[in-house]
Amino acid sequence: MTSRIVAVDPFDLVVFGGTGDLAHRKLFPSLYRRDRDGQLTDPSRIIGVSRSDLDRKAFRADVKKALEAFVPAEELDKTCLARFLDRLHFVSVDAKSDEGWDDLKALIADGLDRVRAFYLATSPDLFDAIAHGLSKHALITPKTRVVLEKPLGRDLASAQEINSAVADVLTEGQIYRIDHYLGKETVQNLMALRFANVLFEPVWDSAHVDHVQITVAETVGVEGRGGYYDRSGALRDMIQNHMLQLLCLVAMEPPSAMEADSLRDEKLKVLRALKPIDESNVRGLTVRGQYRQGAIGGKSVPGYLDELPDAATSETETFVALKAEVRTWRWAGVPFYLRTGKRLPSRVSEIVIQFRHVPLSIFGSAGDFLAPNRLVIRLQPDEGVKLYLMIKDPGPGGLRFREVPLNLSFAETFKGPNPDAYERLLMDVIRGNQALFMRRDEVESAWMWADPILEAWSRLGRAPDPYTAGTWGPSTAVALIERDGRTWHEDPA
Repeated sequence: MTSRIVAVDPFDLVVFGGTGDLAHRKLFPSLYRRDRDGQLTDPSRIIGVSRSDLDRKAFRADVKKALEAFVPAEELDKTCLARFLDRLHFVSVDAKSDEGWDDLKALIADGLDRVRAFYLATSPDLFDAIAHGLSKHALITPKTRVVLEKPLGRDLASAQEINSAVADVLTEGQIYRIDHYLGKETVQNLMALRFANVLFEPVWDSAHVDHVQITVAETVGVEGRGGYYDRSGALRDMIQNHMLQLLCLVAMEPPSAMEADSLRDEKLKVLRALKPIDESNVRGLTVRGQYRQGAIGGKSVPGYLDELPDAATSETETFVALKAEVRTWRWAGVPFYLRTGKRLPSRVSEIVIQFRHVPLSIFGSAGDFLAPNRLVIRLQPDEGVKLYLMIKDPGPGGLRFREVPLNLSFAETFKGPNPDAYERLLMDVIRGNQALFMRRDEVESAWMWADPILEAWSRLGRAPDPYTAGTWGPSTAVALIERDGRTWHEDPA
């Protein structure tokens, strides 16, 4: 069974940072696939904007090269590619001056009745200038949407500054703060599992769930982003946004409807219910790590300091593990273990719901091997859902138990790769659906929880614990969970 493609109304999408890495790797490939599948309608236009001195022909050639690099060859249809490239335009604009704005306004002047989306795939320090440039040059219409890429600030104060600057010229309904993790098919299915099935919701609470694990592991290092990453670190880069959003989807109450503010109201309640982590408890609830030289997949990889430009020392963390608690009636006493890091043994993002042991085993000594049930939601790669159950091992000679998974593989069930998260989110922008985008109070509440952790680390002055590339982080991360009598989930399959 294939999903039905619903075309969107004609639009103008202006990509600030149109010659950058995000545009090349994600935005243009996603838009090409949506055009190939018939979702874009004429006379929709995609306009790249940057300070580069390019003409339309050179920009098209640049995008074509990017598509050939980041879209599999078998997906590049000659006719579809030509149609997509024909939608492309380019304008050179200096966001911090008046240069180029009139050219952009002239290009899209005939599209006043269309959706007009501006995607800010730039450094956050340009968000203010671009938003006010749009206002100054009369580019904002009733159908305008502005997409803000992460990171939205580096702390609460800078996030509030950005939000206030953009709010000067745009309404909250025009602002789309993107977190691409929310566009992943498996994340969407987390809500479907909970709220479209009667099976799970009755046991989705502290009476039945022992703990929750959320892991986002990467095998790559900083890969040319060392300058940015060293000012950020794993907590800002992953925990404060992606992983807190995943935690919210696991822990939130059922919304009254699947519409934007209902969903975001429930996520906000979770963020506000998080137990504070500060200088009084940060040592026992968090672990910081930084990778050293090691090997991944049999290949030697450098240490973090070796990948930084002109840096002999750094106390930036490339790994974080922490124990969070949601102080609500549903989740009181249930720990949420989060871990993320670079240069780990495998690339995996998953959520593990670990249920409690059966209250009483009736199987005598055979019951010593009973394992508690687990629901494992794999976000990437090999997207799918596994429910681990105990069954009797076939054969005579008494009861022997084995843990086996009921395995829902998306690739096998739906016969093909899942659309990229950006494909869904870009179309939601055009449709005006904000359900998968963050509201201002969400972003600021996440920073209100994360800031005291960062401040406590800074005041304590403790360097990140070293770990060898190709391992699962420092030994202190293992101790964090094992001192509670639990262990990190590892799926051999």
